Amino acid sequence: MRALVAAACAATAMVAVPALAHHGWGGYESGKTLTLTGTVEQLAFRNPHAMLNLRSDGTLWHVVLAPPGRMTARGLPDGAIKVGQTVTVVGYAAKADPAELRAERITADGQTVELR
Repeated sequence: MRALVAAACAATAMVAVPALAHHGWGGYESGKTLTLTGTVEQLAFRNPHAMLNLRSDGTLWHVVLAPPGRMTARGLPDGAIKVGQTVTVVGYAAKADPAELRAERITADGQTVELR
């Protein structure tokens, strides 16, 4: 019986940990949008959200994008954005980290994609 309880607890923990890693959007200044244009320095196209580092006006911004599946469905698949490319993002700055932005839309190569 102890082994069964231990196995159930372990299975529950494995499911709960990824859920804890995901964050809500309450940590962003949703009342004021920012528009940034800059150069992509790094890009990660993976779940739960694609992300990029954007150099804009001397500041390195960490930009949280949409999940890869949504970006692909809306016309911005993996490989559409590249390091060195100039993009524009519109979104909300994080309350705790003023150099983090939750992007609502991104424009790359003249194509604008709504992310939310």
